[in-house]
Amino acid sequence: METTTAPLTAKDFATDQEVRWCPGCGDYSILAQVQKILPGLGIPRENIVMVSGIGCSSRFPYYMNTYGMHSIHGRATAVASGLKAARPDLSVWIITGDGDSLSIGGNHTIHLLRRNFDVNILLFNNQIYGLTKGQYSPTSEEQKITKSTPFGSIDHPFNPLALAMGADSTFIARSMDRDTKHLQEMLIRAQQHRGTSLLEIYQNCNIFNDGAFEVFTEKSSKPEETVFLTHGQPLIYGAQQQKGIRFDGMKPEVVEIGNGISADDLWIHDERDFYKAQVLVRLFDNPSLERHFPRPFGVFYETERACYEDVMKMQIEETIATRGKGNLDKLLSGKETWTIQ
Repeated sequence: METTTAPLTAKDFATDQEVRWCPGCGDYSILAQVQKILPGLGIPRENIVMVSGIGCSSRFPYYMNTYGMHSIHGRATAVASGLKAARPDLSVWIITGDGDSLSIGGNHTIHLLRRNFDVNILLFNNQIYGLTKGQYSPTSEEQKITKSTPFGSIDHPFNPLALAMGADSTFIARSMDRDTKHLQEMLIRAQQHRGTSLLEIYQNCNIFNDGAFEVFTEKSSKPEETVFLTHGQPLIYGAQQQKGIRFDGMKPEVVEIGNGISADDLWIHDERDFYKAQVLVRLFDNPSLERHFPRPFGVFYETERACYEDVMKMQIEETIATRGKGNLDKLLSGKETWTIQ
């Protein structure tokens, strides 16, 4: 007798654990969007793994009815790399924050990106340390007053996506907690990418850094302060879609559409263009760009490169084919041994 399995829903990915984030935290939205998109991926729950480090975002595995691991500070990337090497068939998601992934875990993040394991990094960026009660983080702006910088931070902040470009990441994108439709789209795109995908998510910490991204999320300011990237489409934004971005030589500039300027004159987004992506990730913080620019959201860059686990498997198979299977005891004993009487 044939039996049919009912399709999974978002509720199937929720656990019975009490969600213990502060009321109003942006993490609730990110959790909800992940739970909503997973049923449509067609991946069995037992083949999905959530790996986190330390921080508010790292409670994530407790609330997902999948396999998961709450690892140690900054090392979720290392744990996920080992898991993917051993079980390349699994869908592995790394849940991390700007402090966890860019401070103590900075080197691990860089090397995961360059190795290109087929995993998904969800980087919750709230520009603050939330779990430890409000110290400045690697992405906090200069002169940020916090409990650990009472006279203002003198550190220059990291730009996560520029860092990813420097590490030759094969998929780089940005979304925000309060734009649920866009966030779902970016989560799906990240999962579909074969290789390491880095999705930066602007996440509001309403206790220690409330309103850090308000200008990008509020209806009154969002149209003028954001530009959404669509492959093959011009960079147009504004409340009446009256503004655009074009190149003046090698520099981008904001222009008003009309009076001889049309969409045909604007920058056409190309997710495969490495050089334009370098400009896009720094569009909002480059001192040489003298005019105010909107913040880009979407897929900045995507390319193809062999995944680490695939190359590793190929190397092992080729070595066995040419040299035969190894002998572990012989390897451990080495070429020179002696016996003590």
